[in-house]
Amino acid sequence: MSPMTPSGGLLALALICSVPLLSASAASQPRPKLRVAVVRNDSDGPKYMAEGGLRPLLEKLGCDVTGPDVVALTREERAEYGAWNQDALESRHIGALVARNGQGEGLVLGLLTNCTDLLGMLAGLQHLGPALDPSDPAAKGERREGLAGLKPLRVGLVYFDAHADFNTPETTLSGMLGGMDVAVAAGMCLTRLRLKAGLDPALPTKYIVFGGLRDVDPLERELLDRSECQYLSVADIRTAAGAVEAQVRRLGSLVDVIYVHVDMDVLDPAEVAGHPLTAPEGPTSVELAKAIRRIFAHPKAASLGLASIPFGDRDKDGRSLQAAYRLIEASVAGIRSR
Repeated sequence: MSPMTPSGGLLALALICSVPLLSASAASQPRPKLRVAVVRNDSDGPKYMAEGGLRPLLEKLGCDVTGPDVVALTREERAEYGAWNQDALESRHIGALVARNGQGEGLVLGLLTNCTDLLGMLAGLQHLGPALDPSDPAAKGERREGLAGLKPLRVGLVYFDAHADFNTPETTLSGMLGGMDVAVAAGMCLTRLRLKAGLDPALPTKYIVFGGLRDVDPLERELLDRSECQYLSVADIRTAAGAVEAQVRRLGSLVDVIYVHVDMDVLDPAEVAGHPLTAPEGPTSVELAKAIRRIFAHPKAASLGLASIPFGDRDKDGRSLQAAYRLIEASVAGIRSR
């Protein structure tokens, strides 16, 4: 929810991978690699996630990693615009990189500075191209324009955050753009900012599922009550209950692709002690990973984004980084289970 200021420090982690064991017959056949396209912001939080051991982890899980493609504003963009417009332009760049991928071609992984980058991830997923058929000699490695290149895909959002980020300029108590990003994505405010980010059309609220909400402003609650947004409670997450699969099935019946967004403050504060906006009684990363694995078992789950990770002095023991990697591993395992 909140911007994370640059610092430094990288940490290599040894993680225990939970890839299901293959049967004897399956083990004799080499498993096809899962394509993972990584997009990251040019700030130290995303850099921490990208360079702390991510590629070795994904390769150990049998993934073919492309990127990370790094998002950065031009000098002119930094000089000409204020903070909100810069956020919109950065999201536009994120969307352009995400849209290079094809629908159903693997996992698109976003390593994000903060939750305003949500707009770029959604915009890019709206414009995924058709999947390439590597057996088709006419393709020659080039993505061909089809209906997906002309008509925006319908994107469903599963938003794991201790906060709803559903305020508008009229209801916000803090004035933070990071507390409005889901409302912007839903077309409730700041239309020009959303369009500049490339997200068009806005998401119908019935396409939005919140997970782990614990800290919601009073006027924000009123907006939520008037919407068609759906919810997964902390208890649903902790038990990886049928509610998770039910919501994903519901989304899958409405949309073309599903994006899972995680603000790291959704977790138990013990795992994100350096985050400035923690809220008590959150799920552990182990519990959330089980829910994420179930979500990515659905064939329309296409992308995972992680935002606002503590880093540097805020994550001296590497616990937040380990939690982030656990969630990434779960998304891979979910896709592998299909």
